[in-house]
Amino acid sequence: MATSAHPSDGPTGQASIPYPQRWLALALLGIAQFMLILDVTVVAIALPHMGADVGLSREELTWVVSAYTLTFGGLMLLGGRLADLIGPKVLVFAGLAVFTIASLVTGAAEEAGTVLTGRVGQGLGAAMLSPAALSAVVRMFDGDERNRALGIWSALGGGGAAVGVLVGGVLTAGPGWPWVFYVNVPIGVIVLVVLARVLPNLPPAGLGASRRPDVLGAVLVTAATGTLIYAMIDAGDDGWLEPRTLTLFAVSVVLYLAFGLWQRIAPSPLMDLHLIARRPVSSGIFVIAITTALMVAVFFLGSFYLQGRGDLGPLATGLLFLPVALATMAGAQIGGQLIGRTGGRALGVGGMLLAAAGLAVPVLWTTTVGVVVGISVGAAGLGTLFVVASATALGMVAPHEAGIASGIVSTFHEFGASLGAAVVSSVAAASLVDQTASGYTAAFLVAAVAAAVSAAVAGFVLPGRVKTAPEEAVAR
Repeated sequence: MATSAHPSDGPTGQASIPYPQRWLALALLGIAQFMLILDVTVVAIALPHMGADVGLSREELTWVVSAYTLTFGGLMLLGGRLADLIGPKVLVFAGLAVFTIASLVTGAAEEAGTVLTGRVGQGLGAAMLSPAALSAVVRMFDGDERNRALGIWSALGGGGAAVGVLVGGVLTAGPGWPWVFYVNVPIGVIVLVVLARVLPNLPPAGLGASRRPDVLGAVLVTAATGTLIYAMIDAGDDGWLEPRTLTLFAVSVVLYLAFGLWQRIAPSPLMDLHLIARRPVSSGIFVIAITTALMVAVFFLGSFYLQGRGDLGPLATGLLFLPVALATMAGAQIGGQLIGRTGGRALGVGGMLLAAAGLAVPVLWTTTVGVVVGISVGAAGLGTLFVVASATALGMVAPHEAGIASGIVSTFHEFGASLGAAVVSSVAAASLVDQTASGYTAAFLVAAVAAAVSAAVAGFVLPGRVKTAPEEAVAR
């Protein structure tokens, strides 16, 4: 079997002899990641039908989305650390199996408790699968090949949000909302079976005392991350300055401080805090957070505008998101080809400016055509930014850091998603109720300004070139 052979990690954690089936393994891991990202947005169009069939209240409908993102983001760092300790292959299989079973449970649900339980299960599987899969990608490829691989990975992940709206519309209008979840089952089984033959047995990266799991650290960081994401979700409904929201943010800060203190004295800490302090990693997670926030703004505002003010059905709305998905994937592919030559700074600033220009179009041209054109142009810029974020943050990590670094990047991906949804829903609140243009215009303007400001920040914080040696990362 192919799994009996695996790359031998060299100084950078890559194969000294390239693994022959690495591109097929990347394709399968990319499909799995595509499923995870797609499941954040595929539910959006199906929610009204789910609510009617299962009898979900407004609060329960909100938690159908939030239960997944909260569990997904809250457990991501633990998933990344486990990928280092036991090897990414075991965790990929476990996460994919849990996600697939939970999808079956959710689709078959007939009451609210089962729906929410299934969504939590999907989030648990995703938190194991996503950082482990990304860790495997980082360790299977090196140099320019790694940039191209991350371009493909980013295209699938970045396009998943937009494709989710299309798939959700097609399935809801066709066989019905349960198939939004059922579709994951055959795909998950096929990917699992084929991956068992082609994914290499990358060895655990942790050695010695670090092989012991940091249980207290995992509890603290999971509680802190979950509380922060919950605060962002809650702020979209209750307001950013309400006592409840501020209390949740304060609790998350306290928990993060406790986590940081524990990591300094723990015998086998969950993560090296110096990792986040490195310039490439910190700038990479800044880019992934703002990019995901803007991408969520694109699909959220576009979906509600087209179905509300545009008075389009779920299928028509989904089809109009096809150019958004294609633009995202094209931007990521171009970014993967260029980043080795231009470096992260130039590509990052260019991507942010293109996103700002695209998101400004609906401000001046608030029509169905203007919205579709604007979010498609913006999505092309965002596609390049997913590559910049991944290549910058992960392009120079040492083998024993690949899993936890992937977990950090994936965690900030969920931070960005929660922040983007909370901010744009608050700004566009009036238009979401009465379908006037003013709220949508204001929300698109906020998103465009955020992208433009982030372009200026990216010009200062992103490194000029993407290094590959871990020593360079340590030096920074």
